[in-house]
Amino acid sequence: MSPAHIEDYALLGDLQTAALVDRGGSIDWLCLPRFDSPACFAALLHDESAGRWLLAPAAGGTCTRRRYRGDTLILETEWETPDGTVRVIDFMPPRGDAADVVRIAEGVSGRVPMHTELRLRFDYGNVAPWIRHEDGHLVAVAGPDATWLNGPVPMRQDGGDARATFDLSAGQRVAFVLTHSPSHLPPPGAVDAELALADTEKYWQAWIGHCDYDGRWGEEVRRSLVLLKALTYAPTGGIVAAATTSLPEQLGGPRNWDYRYCWLRDATFTLQALLGTGFVDEARAWREWLVRAVAGDPSKLQIMYGLDGSRRLQELELPWLSGYEGSAPVRIGNAAADQFQLDVWGEVLDGLHLAREAGIAVSDTAWDVQRALLDFLEGNWDQPDNSLWEVRGPRRHFVHSKVMAWAGLDRAVHTVQKHGLDGPVDRWKRVREEIHREVCERGYDADLGTFTQFYGSTAVDAALLLLPRVGFLPWNDPRIHGTVEAVRYHLDRDGFVLRYDTEVEGRVDGLPGTEGAFLACSFWLADALQGIGRTDEAVELFERLLALRNDVGMLSEEYDITTRRHLGNTPQAFSLVGLVNTARSLEGAHTATSASREDQHLDHR
Repeated sequence: MSPAHIEDYALLGDLQTAALVDRGGSIDWLCLPRFDSPACFAALLHDESAGRWLLAPAAGGTCTRRRYRGDTLILETEWETPDGTVRVIDFMPPRGDAADVVRIAEGVSGRVPMHTELRLRFDYGNVAPWIRHEDGHLVAVAGPDATWLNGPVPMRQDGGDARATFDLSAGQRVAFVLTHSPSHLPPPGAVDAELALADTEKYWQAWIGHCDYDGRWGEEVRRSLVLLKALTYAPTGGIVAAATTSLPEQLGGPRNWDYRYCWLRDATFTLQALLGTGFVDEARAWREWLVRAVAGDPSKLQIMYGLDGSRRLQELELPWLSGYEGSAPVRIGNAAADQFQLDVWGEVLDGLHLAREAGIAVSDTAWDVQRALLDFLEGNWDQPDNSLWEVRGPRRHFVHSKVMAWAGLDRAVHTVQKHGLDGPVDRWKRVREEIHREVCERGYDADLGTFTQFYGSTAVDAALLLLPRVGFLPWNDPRIHGTVEAVRYHLDRDGFVLRYDTEVEGRVDGLPGTEGAFLACSFWLADALQGIGRTDEAVELFERLLALRNDVGMLSEEYDITTRRHLGNTPQAFSLVGLVNTARSLEGAHTATSASREDQHLDHR
């Protein structure tokens, strides 16, 4: 049986790893004990033989309805059957001594036959564990991994699987707890499912209580923030780009990448979202992760790091997995970590500047790190790179990359002038102006009336929408207006935006195939439309993007306008951050417009 559509999954998480559960009650993806650990349920990238955990009515079928309980990560899935109604409550308690997945089956009405099937396959579906019963637990062991399943229903062993059927009456609750720990350690203490449920609900209620966004898109913003928090690796403060690997950017295609790492390019956008909604502690933890990760030789700065700041992310293919809907290869690790992406130096400096302006205390060490990054940027800003899109074709002089080099130096100048930190500000000013002059001369095509993807190109790139956002030119500059229009003309697909056209300029990314509309870029277009004064169009686009969320608020990386399906890894932090930041931006514009209209009304009276 093939996995569900990407948009049919919901997320469970404990702030160190995450699981995906579909509308049929099957957990098809779970890596233990961390986001980037090998999966023990990998049906998402193959079929059920690669591991899953099913808990649903014995008659099967998809649920009637599901939801998260309030602003939490507790998932409630309901089935209405001819025999009655049942509800399954799924969650992962914030991590204590071990990782736990709790599933509570609750009878709502009637008497419903239920079925559960636990198929553990460690190492991404490659290893079937040894299963045995021990002291009332079902224990599965393979190499370094062990899991314990606790529950009141006897499980039948069938090779490397375990199954059970039971009847569920109205008012009855049957709880299962799957716990992971290293196989060489004694079994962890038993978890009381009902107490864990209460504690988990209290945790999320307390956490979301810090949110100070009270605009008209409150539910959408809060749900995105909860999902973003779920992508946070609590021990270090790092935030993964997504919970999955190798979900395709084109069904059946090869553009399948591992996103279970922390990207530096996301730093500024994530900090904007967190700081702008009241989550200062999370922003501080992300800033501290950033400083630790980039410390060292600035010439060896990577575009991404592991959850703990580790650097070696060797890319491998897993040939025993067929890939999501046949989208091969399945990859783990990410070779793009070794690319030279000039914009990253600017993104880091911009992010640290944003944290400083928000009042997050700056240490001497943090400024020393920034000075080292600036020294490298001064000497290397004129080099070609792979761009923020991690193209695997030849390096080029990408315009957005040059602009982010300008932004890094601009933030340094501002820091010295405003905060009195030490630095060669006059030299930085000269380099900043040199970059600005070169980009305007070589990166702008006067005949086309737009900035271009790279020097000498006639194509555009959605990242060009960010030029005014970082202050390179004002929104009212005609070159910016022309660029926004060019991006809409060339990259708009049924109202949504591609990153760039994969079929022009000799396939600049060096890869076959195509991809869907990139959701973060579509949010950028909404921001740009507002910036050039077309707020009504911006709001219309934003609300169309909101309509792409699935029934529990999830957004993946991309959207296929032909099949109307989500594409790419999910849930995607870049998409969620885009939603939050655009909601905040449009709310500000709405408030300002409303105030202006009220002033005009008062003047008229």
